[in-house]
Amino acid sequence: MTSPTIKVQRLLPAAQLPRYAHTGAFGDLAADLFAAEALTLAPAGHPGSTGPVRTGLALELPSTHGALVEDRSGLAIRGLTTLAGVIDPGYRGELKVILANLSSEPIAISPGHRIAQLRIVERIQATFEETDTLEEAPRGAAGFGSTGQ
Repeated sequence: MTSPTIKVQRLLPAAQLPRYAHTGAFGDLAADLFAAEALTLAPAGHPGSTGPVRTGLALELPSTHGALVEDRSGLAIRGLTTLAGVIDPGYRGELKVILANLSSEPIAISPGHRIAQLRIVERIQATFEETDTLEEAPRGAAGFGSTGQ
């Protein structure tokens, strides 16, 4: 499988193109995304604890691929997490990362800070077929916590 080429338009001077910290055979699954503006998120439970952060970039994804915006584990452990981040191949607007501060302290973000990861995914369009029954499986209807602690 060949790697897709993603065209990136810089919309703000402080914008940085996504980049992989580690490449090669055992490289990163996702590329780092960087803030292009300063923003302070209030502590959890206060107004302003969630908000969009501009990356200053617009992407041209091929019709065969989309992207997911995901947490950086080092930020998530400190209470900074991303919310809903699906980028469809036809979207050409600015990529903004919705961040939520779950910690009890304000979190300041500066231009150039790594704020999230961008995972490129192959787009597969499924067909959904209604049925009255589903085939049995070992897990069945067991949900959250079904595999134990």
